[in-house]
Amino acid sequence: MVAGEASGDMLAAHLMGALAARRPGLHFSGIGGPRMIAQGFESYSPMDKLGVRGYAEAFRHYRELAGIRRQLAARFMAERPAAFIGVDASDFNLDLARKLNDAGIPAIQYVSPSIWAWRGWRLKRVVRSVCHLLALFPFEPALYEKTGLQVTYVGHPLADLIPMEPDKAGARNELRVPPGKRVVALLPGSRRSELHHMADLFVKTARRLLQDLPDAYFVVPTASRATRELFQLSLRRNDAAGLPLSLLFGHPHEALGAADLALVASGTATLEAALIKTPMVITYKQSALSWMVMRRMGYLPYVGLPNILAGEHLVPEFLQDKATPGALANALLELLHDAGAQRRQIAKFHEIHVLLRQDTARKAAEAVLGVIDAGH
Repeated sequence: MVAGEASGDMLAAHLMGALAARRPGLHFSGIGGPRMIAQGFESYSPMDKLGVRGYAEAFRHYRELAGIRRQLAARFMAERPAAFIGVDASDFNLDLARKLNDAGIPAIQYVSPSIWAWRGWRLKRVVRSVCHLLALFPFEPALYEKTGLQVTYVGHPLADLIPMEPDKAGARNELRVPPGKRVVALLPGSRRSELHHMADLFVKTARRLLQDLPDAYFVVPTASRATRELFQLSLRRNDAAGLPLSLLFGHPHEALGAADLALVASGTATLEAALIKTPMVITYKQSALSWMVMRRMGYLPYVGLPNILAGEHLVPEFLQDKATPGALANALLELLHDAGAQRRQIAKFHEIHVLLRQDTARKAAEAVLGVIDAGH
């Protein structure tokens, strides 16, 4: 198995537990994070090394990433595992999967690349690389229908793990939020490359928001020691050490559960916020080169998962040059004072939760064991 970031670590650990329960004695190895390792996973390289997002960033790290992939391929070829599961991180995993699949080691991709957002070249790459795909979203199997690739819709494990009704009071007690505050969750990303582009934006937005909302209190979950340090550096750099803020190590669900609203970097965290029923604003910034490439590739009119699943501009999005502290602070204030907009978001978030709650671990484990038992 190979997972490349915090969300993949969660997905893989969830699947590992279900597989181990059905097939005792399985051994899991490759690259993984703390949740996988806590379940006995043998990680050959730190997961953080794969946490690169954006074309420019990936190009800068290409030699190191290619070296890691070559070493993994050689090791897996020698070990001949029963199956390889690439967990998200398709830019890294699909080339590795194709080598292994061609060598007779069944390769499974858990999480489809965003072929619904990009032009079809990614679909062809998936079909060439793996023998089975585990899809998180209900519209994805139809996209592969004519390719012959086996696709199983498994739903999203977060929809199983997160309660349908959030416990805001419990989350605030757990995080020891001072009473009488308007709580704003800030989630600037789980990768170092994301913090590089967005930490200052989030800190400056918090400072602007505090000017108009003096009773604001910010909670900031961080995914790793590295991202926590980058956010702390941004606080000092922007003379914001005095912000009323709780910087957390982990605990994104508690932070979102405690919040009246959230500012979230586009990615899995937007889905977490939706499942926790927290009204939000979505933003994203990356290098100018990565943004230029993405725009040319024909991305959808919206990028946040809640908007893609809703099929509409439900959640405000501010991307790249439009993502300024003033614009984000204004959007958060507008949302805070618009009870109707909050109700619309929450009602649609409930619908998304029901749609994605599929007993994912069971479905994914049964599909994986089906591939293993069939020998391909």
